[in-house]
Amino acid sequence: MRGVTLALCLAALPVAAQSPFPVDIGGPYALTDQYGQTRTQADPDGKAQLLFFGYANCLNICSAALPLMGQMVDALAEGGMDVTPVMITVAPDQDQVETMGAPLGVHHADFIGLTGAEDALQVAYQAFNVEVEPLFEDPEHGWVYAHGSFIHLLDGDGALLTLLPPVLDVDRAVGIVAGYLAPAQDG
Repeated sequence: MRGVTLALCLAALPVAAQSPFPVDIGGPYALTDQYGQTRTQADPDGKAQLLFFGYANCLNICSAALPLMGQMVDALAEGGMDVTPVMITVAPDQDQVETMGAPLGVHHADFIGLTGAEDALQVAYQAFNVEVEPLFEDPEHGWVYAHGSFIHLLDGDGALLTLLPPVLDVDRAVGIVAGYLAPAQDG
């Protein structure tokens, strides 16, 4: 009976046409990376992506998520799985084209930081159901924001595969991601 109830509940959720995940998360966006190039939800090289909404100089949850993402990329590469780490800013006043690259590069050389005009960022926030709220201004580091905390695993086309909480250790997170990517990259 529980299985039937669960199936009915899941069937009642809206399902994104482009995503195998059983909720409507993800969608198209077009933002600017730290090199001044336009980038969409699809990876230009067709690689899977680890996507996080945060800011490059965040001292809170980002300080757990961004290093984890960098470690995951390296561990997955050892297993033959190429993944691109991507962060969409929630603080466009702080994360600009000229300022994102260096702090993200500390976590991984391949990190892509995305920013844009407020309306373009809102499209991405809405697509991934991310709420952003300024909490207070730190005199040393600027505004501190409340924002989404999940790491989104996307396929090369930008469709959501799963969500990862940044409290996982790297081995567990890599195991989950590998479970989604290994069959796709073997075939």
